[in-house]
Amino acid sequence: MTGTTIIDGRAIAREVEADLATKTSALLERAVRPCLAVVLVGEDPASRVYVRHKTRAAERIGVEARDHALSGDVSTERVLQEVRALNDDPAVNGILVQLPLPPQVDENRVLLAIAPHKDVDGFHPDNLGRLVIGEPRFVACTPRGCMHLIRSVCPEISGKRALVVGRSTIVGKPMALLLTQADATVIVAHSKTQDLAAEVGRADIVVAAVGRPKMIRGEWLRAGAVVIDVGINRGDDGKLIGDVDFDAALGRAGAITPVPGGVGPMTIACLMSNVVEAAHRRLDRG
Repeated sequence: MTGTTIIDGRAIAREVEADLATKTSALLERAVRPCLAVVLVGEDPASRVYVRHKTRAAERIGVEARDHALSGDVSTERVLQEVRALNDDPAVNGILVQLPLPPQVDENRVLLAIAPHKDVDGFHPDNLGRLVIGEPRFVACTPRGCMHLIRSVCPEISGKRALVVGRSTIVGKPMALLLTQADATVIVAHSKTQDLAAEVGRADIVVAAVGRPKMIRGEWLRAGAVVIDVGINRGDDGKLIGDVDFDAALGRAGAITPVPGGVGPMTIACLMSNVVEAAHRRLDRG
């Protein structure tokens, strides 16, 4: 009715989970159950919701999820102690420290302490560096999920002009690397970019990951563009909205992800992919 395809992240995530459940069953036949350890510090309500979603996804595909809850007033050293113990636990294949951490905890030190071969979030510099040279171990879950979503409506990325709005090491930079490796021509925009509207208007693929509600206006989009909205913002009415003006994009974008129900489910599915892959690698290493 609008001419715009709504990319159903939940449906695509279910397909990924079904494949992972088969892989997990194969591992179980070899007496190996993939295990994800989740470290949650404090009582942040949003973090608790995210952890619950991840735990449920693990249960659906046969991955063991272990929650390690720490009080919100812990020190950096206490969190590091927990991470090191999980590094040394042979039963744990993947470690996820739920972000954000309380202000007294040094986030960089904690993330650096995770063993790279258990860093299923893909945040460790070792894993980011492997992505840079085209030999990834674990790809950050949100960019990996975004590539799934793009390919669901645009199987041939080669030669496309892609714009990534946002340059974080969690989403923007790895997203640009993945698109470059898929032979797209990639531009990275940010707060200092001049005439963002013109850059958006030239792009066949737009990935918005800047954290500003409705920053990307519908009329800026090139007709038929594929739009992946990573943003999760709370509107004045309390509802979740993205970085793209979704309603204004309908009828102009060729395809777009909704918020919620787009990138979020795929991020979790790709986290589970990384955990299952970690279990396979450990089994192969003996």
